[in-house]
This record gives sequence, structure tokens and C-alpha cells, in this order.
Amino acid sequence: MRKKIIAGNWKMNKTFDEGMGLVSEISNMLKDEYHGNAEVIIIPPFVHINAISRMVVSDRNLSVGAQNCSNHVSGAFTGEVSAAMLKSCGATYVIIGHSERRQYFGELNDWLAKKVDAVLAEGLIPIYCCGETLEERESNKHFDVLKSQISEALFHLTSEQMSKVVVAYEPVWAIGTGKTASTAQAQEVHAFIRTLLKDKFGAEVSDNITIQYGGSVKADNAKELFSAPDIDGALVGGAALQSRSFVDIVKEMA
Repeated sequence: MRKKIIAGNWKMNKTFDEGMGLVSEISNMLKDEYHGNAEVIIIPPFVHINAISRMVVSDRNLSVGAQNCSNHVSGAFTGEVSAAMLKSCGATYVIIGHSERRQYFGELNDWLAKKVDAVLAEGLIPIYCCGETLEERESNKHFDVLKSQISEALFHLTSEQMSKVVVAYEPVWAIGTGKTASTAQAQEVHAFIRTLLKDKFGAEVSDNITIQYGGSVKADNAKELFSAPDIDGALVGGAALQSRSFVDIVKEMA
């Protein structure tokens, strides 16, 4: 059975007090309303990670992640945060290669490969993001783009290392736009990614790896998305900033 994972990426939102309040609400709602086995990850800004990890330490379903990390272990890299620092603050997961990091900060696949290595070296779990722009999809280049993003950042790993990675497919044209890939479109891409991983790492790895969908996921489309055989959860953006909408998405994952 593949692990089912719902992750809430807060991006650059919520003050400290707002964040603590949101986590408290989510935690209490999940205890009262959710009886499934999906792992739920809160992924706040760096400055909230330690406090949130202390809040949820006894919660069966809740984990904490980070939105990014440096590929360096330590040193004179002002403004950067290392995987070891994140681990020491209680993070378990780290998003690598989110489309906003690629678009606004110029992160390329070879650079992201080093970040994946840094995360794995600390025993943390990378959530590696991939996805095409609207132009790339409309020009029918999306499979080529996805193949490059995955092969150039992940194919240097061993099968054992790859088995510890979570992949998140986020069509860039659906992030924060209100547009969502149809279930058929999302399933087609998830199956393509799983086949890529099978060809490189073997069936055991590909059959067991978690592949999330991200891109304007909401409670009213989550159930249908989660019904697809190769979609193992969601990387949620805007809907993760409200406890009710986020928990309602989690509840759609049996």
C-alpha cells in the first residue's frame, strides 16, 4: 500500500500567532473528524517550524515540513537554511523544486538534484515538485518537460534513495488560478511519472512511491482526484490556509 499524503503549503502567509491558531484548529478538527490513515503535513514558513513541530508532536497523523532548503551543509550563505537546521527544528519533509522557486528564483534541475541529496543526507524526505506551464501543455511538450525535470534531478539516486522521495505533480497553469487539471489529465501524467520511475528504478520502487497532485485542490474536487489509481494525495496551496477547507480535503482521503 502506497502512503497517502496530504500536505498544506502555506507559502509566505500567516504571522506567528495566526499560524499557531491555524495549526491548533486543524489538529483539533482532525482528531474529531478524521479517522483515515493519510499522513497530513503542515508546511509553514521557516520561522514557524519549530513551534508547530512542538505543537503536533503527539498527533498521530500530523507532520511538519519546510518549503525549501539549501544544498549546502553550512557556511557563509546568508539567508539560507540547511537541511540539518530544519531537522533540528522538527521538520520531516522538505519541498524541493516548487514551480515558484523555479520561476522566481531561477532554480534549475541540476541545482535541485543537489538539494535532494542534501535533504536525503539528513534523513529527511524530499517532496520533489514537477509540472509544466500552460504554453508547454498547449504545445504538447509537457511530457518532455516532466521527463527532464525528473530525470535530471532524481535519476542519479539509487533505488533505495528514490524509495524515500515523494513526487508532487503540479501543473503550473493550475497553481493559484482556480483551474484544475481534469482527473483524466492528472491521472495520465501520474501514470507517466510512475512509468518513468519504473523504467529507471524498477517496479518495486515505482509501485510504492507516493505521487501527489497539486494545483487548486479543493474539497469539491479532491474526492474525484483521489479516486484515480495513481494519485496518492495532494499538495495543497490556498485551501491549506483555512482550517475548514484543508480538513475537508483531508477527509476525502479514506
